[in-house]
Amino acid sequence: MRSHVRAVVVGGGAVGTAIAYHLAKAGWTDTVLLERDELTSGSTWHAAGLLPLFNMGYATSHIHDYSVKHYKTLEAETGLNAGFAVVGNLRMAQTRARMDEYQLYASTAESVGIPYEWLTPAGVKERWPLVRTDDLIGALFHPTDGYINPADVTQAMAKGARQTGVEIVRRAQVDSYFWTGSEWVVRGHVMVERGGNLVPSEETFEIAAQHVVTATGNHAQRTARLLGIRIPAIPVEHQYIVTEPDPALVAFRKEHGEHPVLRDADAKWYVREERGGWILGPYEEGAPARFDYAVPDSFRADLFPLDLERIETEYLSMIHRIPSAESVGLKDDFNGPICYTPDGNPLVGPAPGLRNLWLAEGFSFGITAAGGVGHYLAQMMVDGEAEIDMASLDPRRFGPWMTTEYAARKNEEAYSHVFVLHHPDEEREACRPLRTAPCYDRMKAKGAQFGVVNGWERPNYFAPQGFDDHASRSFRRGGWWPYAVEEARAIRENVGMIDASAFAKHVLKGPGATAFLDWFTCNKLPKTGRISLTYALTDAGTVRTEYTIARVADDTYYLVSAGAWAAYDHDFLSKAVEDKLPEFGPMHLADVTTQFGVFAVAGPASRDLLAKLIRDPEPATALGNKRFPWLAVRNVEMLMCPVTALRVAYTGELGWELHHRWRCRTTSSTG
Repeated sequence: MRSHVRAVVVGGGAVGTAIAYHLAKAGWTDTVLLERDELTSGSTWHAAGLLPLFNMGYATSHIHDYSVKHYKTLEAETGLNAGFAVVGNLRMAQTRARMDEYQLYASTAESVGIPYEWLTPAGVKERWPLVRTDDLIGALFHPTDGYINPADVTQAMAKGARQTGVEIVRRAQVDSYFWTGSEWVVRGHVMVERGGNLVPSEETFEIAAQHVVTATGNHAQRTARLLGIRIPAIPVEHQYIVTEPDPALVAFRKEHGEHPVLRDADAKWYVREERGGWILGPYEEGAPARFDYAVPDSFRADLFPLDLERIETEYLSMIHRIPSAESVGLKDDFNGPICYTPDGNPLVGPAPGLRNLWLAEGFSFGITAAGGVGHYLAQMMVDGEAEIDMASLDPRRFGPWMTTEYAARKNEEAYSHVFVLHHPDEEREACRPLRTAPCYDRMKAKGAQFGVVNGWERPNYFAPQGFDDHASRSFRRGGWWPYAVEEARAIRENVGMIDASAFAKHVLKGPGATAFLDWFTCNKLPKTGRISLTYALTDAGTVRTEYTIARVADDTYYLVSAGAWAAYDHDFLSKAVEDKLPEFGPMHLADVTTQFGVFAVAGPASRDLLAKLIRDPEPATALGNKRFPWLAVRNVEMLMCPVTALRVAYTGELGWELHHRWRCRTTSSTG
């Protein structure tokens, strides 16, 4: 085993193997992959191997598209057949809303370059007569994907990695990670069989690496504990069953090719052929999270007991869709752990708070994603950033407020939501409300319909009591539209107030703060008492994040950025401050997001409203253009509450942002 390398990849499933392969292809041939058991011994071995191109996300669509194309090249490179059956993928729709969802997806597919076809129910029946179509509206067909053998594709990528110089070490369990300030020291034990279990031997190892990637699958919670961070990747049970041969299918196959992978999204399942029979994989309600804290040492390539009652509805709906399956018996069953995250997307990118430590965790569709994740993560590591926007997968989209209980319950929800309609205005209900402003109850009493941003409850719009937000969702114009119109009209013609407390907020002060921010951002810094809107850029010149910077004193700055990216911005900002301290001098950075609430008051009558609340020796001029011009910041008093007021409004109208300590909100609003 090598002792000093460029990169260590921890985890020998499809994802980890693909990362090692692509790092070597990108020139980092001095890479070691460590697997605690055997390659594919995690979720990879029992995965169904489906390769769906369909995904509503831009980055994930690119990742899946790359994987599908990449897997088709492996045999020519390595001599190993990856077992790719290019049978296509048929997504059926029972409702008009489902077809609307497919049409929305089609715009993503076209931007990525993924081929697809529209089929009528009659067209489906003509091609695949075993499928019942009388209750379908239509279907979306991907001709270029299908399914693959997970073990075969992993071994093919492993061989390709070895051919390029990667060392793959099996039976090597990592037990600690230590950052020296310039490199990682990875220590662990060689594992041995003992009584059917895999246990540490007395033999140890130590590797020094510039970079570490963790792709530890179901063991993500152990990885999080070793690194001292939070990783909201916890497995959920996923069942699928294999039937005996279906005589009707066997007869059909004598004269026709294989069926595509069938997906009845409204019935929550996928089906594909398997040796003359069918594989049914449902995404049912009630599937439990497992291994909230760690995978037991005794659990290796193991499964859970089947719970047929839990998938009875989906099984009956398969029989409805494929009537010939009704008389076919069950031959085999699988119920294994598949990792999920609270929003269903994997965690790919830099680990929060750590240097040169990269996460590739939480893959619920790991076989589909492995090749693409290897490709784009290697770009991030080697070149500094990927050629596509990977923000939707960034691990820092979840902040330190996230707990194990939250992750487990949200992951169960994400599993059951695989096939729900993903409206653009979708809001999921589990673990809510979690983070609320002091005015939450009063807004709710006024009819606020809340969405979630970084765990915070934030009103999307207000509606009459009894309004059903869930029923109002649509791929067209939702039922919330008339209420949103009235709110927009109020701000355009009169005045409105928006709770913007979820904004991320930082204070940077000290002798080095000005020089640092002048380097860190690309706009001219404001003078004391003024505001600037600016970007922080990557080394390549692309946008990293956007800030509103208020200079509240000569060496003190108040930075406001997007609420959804509070942890991302804090990680980026704090690492940059740490790096530049020797160059620019002393600075102190504080995350004050949870200390300050924000009301955005905007509209042509906003000055008249605030004039009734402000306490000033000359209230008539306190909010005027002379004393309080556009892009200015002032410390004012609103009733009994000290407020940092910013003369800025993202609505385009006259307005102020009122930043205030949480403790003042009840008193002020009551007064």
